[in-house]
Amino acid sequence: MAPEMPVKEAGSRSGPLPAGNAVKERQRKEDYGTSQFRIGSRCIGGHGRHRLRNQTAPLVQHTDELDQKTAQNNRDIKDVDQRSQAGIQQAQSAADMATQNAQNATKQAGDAETAANDAVHRADSLDSVVKGLDNYKKTADVTVTFGFDKASLTDDDRQQLDQFAKNLTSASGFLLEVTGGTDSTGPAQYNYDLSQRRADAVVQYLASKYNIPAHRFYLIGIGKEDAVADNKTREGRKQNRRVQIQMLSNSSNAPANTPAPAPGGGQGQ
Repeated sequence: MAPEMPVKEAGSRSGPLPAGNAVKERQRKEDYGTSQFRIGSRCIGGHGRHRLRNQTAPLVQHTDELDQKTAQNNRDIKDVDQRSQAGIQQAQSAADMATQNAQNATKQAGDAETAANDAVHRADSLDSVVKGLDNYKKTADVTVTFGFDKASLTDDDRQQLDQFAKNLTSASGFLLEVTGGTDSTGPAQYNYDLSQRRADAVVQYLASKYNIPAHRFYLIGIGKEDAVADNKTREGRKQNRRVQIQMLSNSSNAPANTPAPAPGGGQGQ
């Protein structure tokens, strides 16, 4: 009698499974485990992110504050740098201006010294000419005055010059010494030039109206030098803005010395 074979209950999984069923069972278990891991991860991850957010929020806020302070510090540094550069430029400009002013002052001083030396030389030259003419003597003189910074003759100036010119009709050998002057206002060199223009105006008037040859004139501009009145007063400055004309003659029939008319025609400042 054949031995009895064990009967396998339905649904029982004992014993080896067919190869295809084994693979499917293994895959099912792996999928089940993966889903459980994912569910757990979601639960744990949600709570973790909440705790992480609470922990990192102060750090984020502090980082933002640091960024704001850093930006403000950068702005402050830039502002200080701009003000420093502006201060440096201003100081440099002031230094350049001071240097330029010093150079201008030095030049003006040099020009004034040159002009003063020229005036001294001109005065010495005139004195030498007059001293060399032993027989010359002053026979007439007149002074006309000018307005402030003016070198043009007024009607009153022309009348005085016309009166003075009457002395020339009977004179044969004479010189006319024409000396221009100014008050003390303004630079020295400018005053020398102005005094020369004033003397030129007188010479041009007498030469053109009375046909006096050029060699009869000795012209000089002395600026503010050799003032005839106090420059501290208005009247004194008015008298110094002048041209003095002296007639020097060596003729035996020269007219008697004619007193100078009172200055007029000058305008106050």
